[in-house]
Amino acid sequence: MLIIDSKDCENIDKALKKYKKKFEKSKTLLQLRERQAFIKPSVVRRGQVLKAIYKQNIASGKIDV
Repeated sequence: MLIIDSKDCENIDKALKKYKKKFEKSKTLLQLRERQAFIKPSVVRRGQVLKAIYKQNIASGKIDV
């Protein structure tokens, strides 16, 4: 649960902005979307390996971005 400490003189828009920023930093929505469907650990690992290979190719200059 997110708790926003707001001062009495603070505008409601500022408090809402703080809430949105805290919500985004907590990655609640990202976790919710990940849990909608089960992904096998081997598939997750394969994606991580492919991403690492891609980054390595960019760093070595084999792929132009």
